[in-house]
Amino acid sequence: MGTIARIEVKDGNPVAAVQELCVQLLGDDEIAAVLVPRRLPGTNGTMPALITDPAELRDADPLAPSFRINGARMLARLTRGGTDGGLVAAFLRPCEVRAFVELCKLNQGSMENALIISADCPGAFSNADYPTFAGNGDAAEAETDFLRAEGRGNFNGVEIARACAVCDHPSSAEADLSIGIFGQSPDQGLLLLANTPRGEGFMTRLQLPEVVDDGGRSKALGELVAERSAARDRMFEETSAATSDMNGLSTFLAACVNCYNCRMACPVCYCKECVFLTDVFDHKPWQYISWARQRGSLKMPTDTVFFHITRLAHMSTACVGCGQCSNACPNGVPVMELFRTIAASTQRAFEYEAGRNLNEPPPLSVFREREFAEVTGGLE
Repeated sequence: MGTIARIEVKDGNPVAAVQELCVQLLGDDEIAAVLVPRRLPGTNGTMPALITDPAELRDADPLAPSFRINGARMLARLTRGGTDGGLVAAFLRPCEVRAFVELCKLNQGSMENALIISADCPGAFSNADYPTFAGNGDAAEAETDFLRAEGRGNFNGVEIARACAVCDHPSSAEADLSIGIFGQSPDQGLLLLANTPRGEGFMTRLQLPEVVDDGGRSKALGELVAERSAARDRMFEETSAATSDMNGLSTFLAACVNCYNCRMACPVCYCKECVFLTDVFDHKPWQYISWARQRGSLKMPTDTVFFHITRLAHMSTACVGCGQCSNACPNGVPVMELFRTIAASTQRAFEYEAGRNLNEPPPLSVFREREFAEVTGGLE
């Protein structure tokens, strides 16, 4: 696919232009509903909304640097088992698209029932920092300035979340349609790129003016990826050093209170029953006393490090680095840093990248003879 069209921006307002795109999509006979982030009252950012009435799109804002929840699991719920009379047009961030791809591989959702649109993503602020970014000024102007800066720098004293600052996938080639922001003047115009035959069909029907690729977006994207990949590698080094032994790992996770918010916020942690909510971890009073006597003291709550190690074993091959685990942590535990660092190693070991390709099977679903001979000592 190589078609590129231009989304005209009027009055310097790119959000209004994308809202108009949503209205056009909702008017297409193939689309049953639009799943899109919608502004909450005040400075509370956005939350996804499933919209069927075009009038309800007036507060839609998929460009806002607000990321309160990863929408992949919601789209999975909306597309699993088929839809009733049409596609769901879903506006997702690139990390949400990759999480949705992982869920589809695990039969939790269906790409066939969705039209996925993903805008270039400069990043987003943490839930705690977004109100500071939004401030009391002109939200639309602040957002346009943010898009123009491609997420770089300081906004009202806050910077984008660390997961975004180290994200090496700020655009999505897996989406049916991409909205090009990088290398553009977002107050003047945006690009629309078709990545799939389905996206090409919708682009044709939208009747937007075609443009010639001047290479500006690719150049800007390459520069941003280079910056963030360097930041990512520094984070890997710092985290690996801090968690190189059990004492370090325990210190790294010391503030964990077993609230399980990270698990709830993770888009690819989808098990209906978690072992940590079963009787296995419903310890008896005598057990706590016994463990305390053995060691002289017992950190409470227990099992915090074991919980994270277990989650790493379960889903580090599927981690897309969206950072919602850290966003949801009430105590500021740098969960994202640990999971991304470990995920990079496990995915590299399997020559796998979460969310890269729908046709690439999850590593633990594939049997390969003589795999990891360095671990097995060459045994079959």
